[in-house]
Amino acid sequence: MTLQQEIVGNAMQMAVVSLHPGQTVYCEAGKFLFKTTGVTMETRLSGPPGGGGAAGGGAPQAGGGGGGGVGGMLRQAMGTAMQAGQRALAGESLAFQYFTAVGGEGTVGFAGVLPGEMRALELDGTRAWFAEKDAFVAAESSVRFGIAFQGGRTGRSGGEGFVLEKFTGQGTVIIAGAGNFIDLNPADFGGRIEVDTGCVVAFEDGIRYGVQRIGGLNRQGLMNAVFGGEGLSLATLEGDGQVILQSLTIEGLANALRKAQGGDKQGPTGGLFSTNEG
Repeated sequence: MTLQQEIVGNAMQMAVVSLHPGQTVYCEAGKFLFKTTGVTMETRLSGPPGGGGAAGGGAPQAGGGGGGGVGGMLRQAMGTAMQAGQRALAGESLAFQYFTAVGGEGTVGFAGVLPGEMRALELDGTRAWFAEKDAFVAAESSVRFGIAFQGGRTGRSGGEGFVLEKFTGQGTVIIAGAGNFIDLNPADFGGRIEVDTGCVVAFEDGIRYGVQRIGGLNRQGLMNAVFGGEGLSLATLEGDGQVILQSLTIEGLANALRKAQGGDKQGPTGGLFSTNEG
């Protein structure tokens, strides 16, 4: 049964989801706004089990515990503990909130945490989607959730690129981004694009994601990092598939708010040599 949802609002959008009797949707803790009285809410330590694994995303791991009895209960408990541990490493909340319509239809509202756009991605079971760890808002219970680790080297050099959330199966996934969404396909630009690591929101399976340095520790590299505010790394996205970027980064928003509040006084070198005058 297709999830009925509507994205409403402008500068700060929200998703209004209509649930049929027995239909369930889960969300990231902290993304819930409101619900009608005919919708139950349950907090769990895991989402529907999905595939973890490497950046290339192979086949999803088998979900659940398989089989009954004590063995099945132990496998299920271990799966829950592993997923909770992965989310802890990702810096995310350990819990998901589940909403189910009982005794009739119900309505639930969700939103992201920053001003910007929201979008519903429809998974048909043939391709997974990967999302930056702060982008996920909510999904149908038929959508499986997993953590995709990019690997230590990528994580150390890229920060945001270390952990991605992976969604497989069939159903609707709702994501949010800061500012406006930008849709690109690397295949339209010679097969590869390079972007600010903080601008990546989500991309389809088949896109290869990595992080590269913008030059070495030479004069131009240091100029980019200190005066350009771009750091020393860029995210690279290669292949043929949809990529969703956001026009505003969390770091950019934080810097703008700090300046508006008369916080850190920053000179032409940005935050590296900023002072905090009393």
